[in-house]
Amino acid sequence: MTPVVIALGSNLGDREYNLRRAVDHLRRAVLLVRVSSIHETAPVDAPAGSPPFLNMVVAGLAKLGPHDLMRELLAIEKRLGRVRRGRNAPRVIDLDLILYGAEVIRTRDLVIPHPRYRHRDFVLGPLGELSLPWHDPQTNLPLEAV
Repeated sequence: MTPVVIALGSNLGDREYNLRRAVDHLRRAVLLVRVSSIHETAPVDAPAGSPPFLNMVVAGLAKLGPHDLMRELLAIEKRLGRVRRGRNAPRVIDLDLILYGAEVIRTRDLVIPHPRYRHRDFVLGPLGELSLPWHDPQTNLPLEAV
């Protein structure tokens, strides 16, 4: 199994319930080791009038390879009612694969580490709370220093 970090967000419906359901679904593909608290954040790069998000981060050990795990994250989003209406549009659930072990992957369908996580406080805040002894595979910095 491979260490992974997944960021979760929701800004439609019962946001906390959406996050909790997503965590329950994630348990099928990831042995969860740490789960952050929930943080409310303003939407970033979203259409005007988008509601605030609830965000959290989970860390665990993936039971699937990176591409299969990404497909599972997309399937969970779909099962929980996500409809893709455009870039950064409001959504019931958003699951982002932030890190997959020490892998650096650049394909059409998957980019790991997530290309914008280092600039997103809604990821870095919850991630810092987990105090993981892991490093960013591109910068080799401890996650707390990213």
